[in-house]
Amino acid sequence: MSIYTGRGDEGKTDLRDMTRVSKSSARIEAYGTVDELNALIGTIRPTDHDDINERLRTIQNQLHVVLADFANPDPDEDDPVVRAEHVDTIEGWIDEYDEELEPLTSFILPTGSEHGAKLHHARTVCRRAERRAVSLANEEPINEQAVQYLNRLSDGLFTLARVVNKRDGEREEQPQY
Repeated sequence: MSIYTGRGDEGKTDLRDMTRVSKSSARIEAYGTVDELNALIGTIRPTDHDDINERLRTIQNQLHVVLADFANPDPDEDDPVVRAEHVDTIEGWIDEYDEELEPLTSFILPTGSEHGAKLHHARTVCRRAERRAVSLANEEPINEQAVQYLNRLSDGLFTLARVVNKRDGEREEQPQY
C-alpha cells in the first residue's frame, strides 16, 4: 500500500464508497475534525492513571468508528457505525466518575495538570467535531447516533479532566466576572 497516490492533488478525496468529494465538503470537515480529536487524545496517553488510560484507548477506537461512519454515506449492515451502546458506555463512565467528584456548582476554568488541561482541550475539539457533524446533518442524512456520541463524549472528556485534576491534586478554579 502506497502512502501517497496523488489522487488528492486536485482538492478531492474518496469516500468509502469511492465517491469523489471536495476536501472542503461538510463530510470531510466532520471526519477530519474527529481525526484531529483522536490525535489530540493520543497526546494525552499515557497518564498516571491506568483506568483513564484504558478509557482513552477505548475512546480512540470508538472515534475510528465515528470516522468510518462519516466516511461512508451509505453503510451496509456489516460496516462500522456508531450505535447506542457507544453512547451508553460514555454515560456509564460519566456516572461512575461523578461519584468521585464534588458536585459542580459553577463554571470552571479549563486548566489544571498537564493531562487535565489537555483533556479540557480535547473537550473543545470534540465540541467542534460535533458542530461539524451537525453542519453535515443539515446538508445530508447521517447517523444521528454519531452526533449524540460526540455530544456525550465532550461531557465525558470534561468529566475525565475533572477527575485527572482531582487525582493530581489540582484545585478547580472558577471564572471571575
